[in-house]
Amino acid sequence: MRVLLVEDDRKVANFIRKGLMEEGYAVDVAPDGETGLAMGLDRLHDVIILDVMLPGKSGFQVVRELRQAKVATPALLLTAREAVEDRVQGLDAGGDDYLTKPFAFAELLARVRALLRRGVTAQAPLLRVADLTLDPAKRTLKRGGEPIPLTNREFALLEYFMRNPGRVLTRTLIAEHVWDYSFDSSTNVIDVYVNYLRKKIDTGRERRLLHTVRGVGYVLKAD
Repeated sequence: MRVLLVEDDRKVANFIRKGLMEEGYAVDVAPDGETGLAMGLDRLHDVIILDVMLPGKSGFQVVRELRQAKVATPALLLTAREAVEDRVQGLDAGGDDYLTKPFAFAELLARVRALLRRGVTAQAPLLRVADLTLDPAKRTLKRGGEPIPLTNREFALLEYFMRNPGRVLTRTLIAEHVWDYSFDSSTNVIDVYVNYLRKKIDTGRERRLLHTVRGVGYVLKAD
């Protein structure tokens, strides 16, 4: 899953970004409200975390303008203010949740997962393609009932495939969703990770699920 983090405090931004990446999220960082709004409008993200006190545009303004532009990406607002009026203002502006600084990273992570569950995960707790079953909440994968261990990046990549079964995903689409803006498109990292997945889910099995579409990309399908 891809997260947009809008935070002007570099130390806080690096702390959150590092923690989220360790959990397998792709993270884009914007240092001010204007940049955050522009990146939020590209609709590439699954959740937005934004500070309220930002240079340029406040977090309230950013989320309000995103909602006016019909961008429904869940938004978690971060603020040092504890007043009820501020929380009400943020939620009324279009925010989905509110977290007061300082906070424990475990709580931020739990709130991010909760926002994601309100979307696709809430409608389909388990993702299935043939006998391959992925549980986004528990972060587990099984094929034919056999557990398959995955690294965080492999899990993020496979989850993207399983949310788009039968759809040919180009390398550009994969890079945009699973990696971040700093991804070097000239590398073969995507092909390497697809091969890692193929070895884990297809090797030794009669029915193959992950296929290469030459000159285009990859597709996960049951037939």
